[in-house]
Amino acid sequence: MLSNHLQDGIETAKLMWSRIPSSEDGLFEGVGLLSTGDGSSVESLDYEVIENYAYREEQAQRGKLYVGSYVAVKWLFALLIGIGTGLAAVFINISVENFAGWKFSLTFSIIQKSYFAGFVVYVLINLVLVYSSVYIITQFAPAAAGSGIPEIKGYLNGLDIHGILLFRTLIGKIFGSIGSVGGGLALGKEGPLVHTGACIASLLGQGGSTKYHLSSRWLQVFKSDRDRRDLVTCGCAAGVAAAFRAPVGGVLFALEEVTSWWKSQLMWRVFFTSAIVAVVVRTAMGWCKSGKCGHFGSGGFVIWDISDGQEDYSFAELLPMAVIGVIGGLLGALFNQLTLYITRWRRNYLHKKSVRVKVVEACLISVITSVISFGLPLLRKCSPCPEVDADSGIECPRPPGMYGNYVNFYCDKNKEYNDLATIFFNTQDDAIRNLFSAKTIHEFSAQSLLTFLVMFYTLAVVTFGTAVPAGQFVPGIMIGSTYGRLVGMFVVKFYNKPNIEEGTYALLGAASFLGGSMRMTVSLCVIMVEITNNLKLLPLIMLVLLISKAVGDAFNEGLYEVQAQLRGIPLLDTRPKYQMRKITAREACGYQKVISFPRVAKVADVVSILRSNKHNGFPVIDHTRNGETLVNGLVLRSHLLVLLQSKVDFQHSPLPCDPSGGSRSIRHNFSEFVKPVSSKGISIEDIHLSSDDLEMYIDLAPFLNPSPYVVPEDMSLTKVYNLFRELGLRHIFVVPRASRVIGLITRKDLLIEDNEDSGSRELQSTSVSSSFR
Repeated sequence: MLSNHLQDGIETAKLMWSRIPSSEDGLFEGVGLLSTGDGSSVESLDYEVIENYAYREEQAQRGKLYVGSYVAVKWLFALLIGIGTGLAAVFINISVENFAGWKFSLTFSIIQKSYFAGFVVYVLINLVLVYSSVYIITQFAPAAAGSGIPEIKGYLNGLDIHGILLFRTLIGKIFGSIGSVGGGLALGKEGPLVHTGACIASLLGQGGSTKYHLSSRWLQVFKSDRDRRDLVTCGCAAGVAAAFRAPVGGVLFALEEVTSWWKSQLMWRVFFTSAIVAVVVRTAMGWCKSGKCGHFGSGGFVIWDISDGQEDYSFAELLPMAVIGVIGGLLGALFNQLTLYITRWRRNYLHKKSVRVKVVEACLISVITSVISFGLPLLRKCSPCPEVDADSGIECPRPPGMYGNYVNFYCDKNKEYNDLATIFFNTQDDAIRNLFSAKTIHEFSAQSLLTFLVMFYTLAVVTFGTAVPAGQFVPGIMIGSTYGRLVGMFVVKFYNKPNIEEGTYALLGAASFLGGSMRMTVSLCVIMVEITNNLKLLPLIMLVLLISKAVGDAFNEGLYEVQAQLRGIPLLDTRPKYQMRKITAREACGYQKVISFPRVAKVADVVSILRSNKHNGFPVIDHTRNGETLVNGLVLRSHLLVLLQSKVDFQHSPLPCDPSGGSRSIRHNFSEFVKPVSSKGISIEDIHLSSDDLEMYIDLAPFLNPSPYVVPEDMSLTKVYNLFRELGLRHIFVVPRASRVIGLITRKDLLIEDNEDSGSRELQSTSVSSSFR
């Protein structure tokens, strides 16, 4: 009984959270804009097509040639997004690898003479890189902090969070990632690459940045939120494809993790964008193999080829593999909970003080990370080099400053290596490659792996949430591969089979931790297969992912959902809460008075209503001769502001006009009502009207949406929730139950042939509908 009451309390709390968006979007609540954790405002996006007279006139003038060119431009933009994201990923990887390569080469050359001098140089280089990153974020692009995936997920969920897709955010994300990852912090660049791809897509969609005079008028084609949403989706998939060289994984990531809707036409463009990214990245890597990119070589991009690893597995190995899934779920859920507590503490106590505190915090964590990564290997004893096959390409010990296994660090003899330094004194990509490596049995001791797991896990928890671009993919892979290799060492010792590879268990551990933390399944499974180039491990990866996700879901939500809650991003989840079945639409919208406009409204009344509340949509009502209320449609706040600013539609008469009859032409293009993506648009405070203007009238009929979505008042909130989320709505009308039915549409009415003219279509619809009366 106690557990049932506890579960009911948890579900009730989640239900109250899920209803937060209706406070901003609803027509009946007296609440304004939502605020994120950093104080910035959140609005909803207008994904619904506003079918007013301006829109219908514009659609009537479009022919098949225009529609074909419009689709061709979408494919062109998909191509440009793929090229841009691929080049950005190549630039970030080349920079990170070169900074890290110079750092390790200089450090290894100095420690040949003095370990203390090498330590000082190592700490200072990391400190300078991290300071450059946090300075860029705090002074130039605050929205570029973190991974950016929760914000992009919110955008594709229908939320407009100001600042996340600006040009300066893109610059801050690129250069901030270079500094933070090159500086050795326990975070990755893969999450920020998703945000980078989304920024590139958004900037292309709006024609560049007007603030920095980097705009092109011929690129300004897609002006609606719906079209921009499609471009940002392509950018997200391109970011994952560029980060992991996993084009199919990028498509599935966009489908599973960040989007709230999907359509087959967009699937092709997303797939095309990811394929372009893969081509750009492969071309760049082929060009860099000749040594033209400095330290950037085969260790540059995330791809760990373990095709020469374990060929087969026995039924008895499924039990330890399942244990890896359980460990991943537990550690992943713990990671989410710890980051929740620490991020909340940062926001409430630390980051409120000043911007300087954020800089000091990041620099302090950089120093601690450098001291741990340099100091812990000094405490470990070196091990003699094992006998390695000459054909394996592995050299023990490896040359100083080069990537690979078996690092000689603080060893008395030349033929010895430090296993802990093999992990710490590498970029994260190379360290994971060492943990995944095959034919390197007993390379790492259990003590070293356990020490690294505890320290890196702690550093990842503390570092995540600082004012730098921070991804969690690669740190998660590092953590998972460490305990996975530990389990692999136990299996090798227990089963005593020569074909068992510790690197295979490291891969399964990486998949389990990501599944337990991020709660992704299909996309993560494909990404892990693509980056390891080993299809034989697919069933095992599926097993550990299912187990780790199930275990993690028993404790809390995924990492991105937790971070979205902390930032005040009110996401609509994939499924409504159970209690919504017992709540009707009328009960959900409350019993406050509806703020509406008559069809012909006085300018002074419009200004007064816009100043007195923050609603973004208003019903427009009229009255018949019998006194019955007639709902004409929905008018948006942004459209009213455009009308007030232009003043061309003001009239002296309070009588309505008839735009459909041609008595007055529409003086606006549909594009004039589109809010710029990089700004908050017009504000009521920006509009100045004279006393004569305030005495005039506006006929709202030509500018409202005559066909808004409507639900009856007794519809369950579950059905309203599904309708609202799947259609990407911003407003929905709740009306009394209709008094009569004028027709019924079935599947047959929706199957319109291309060669069917409007007359026959109308006749067929009438005959079909009449058969159901």
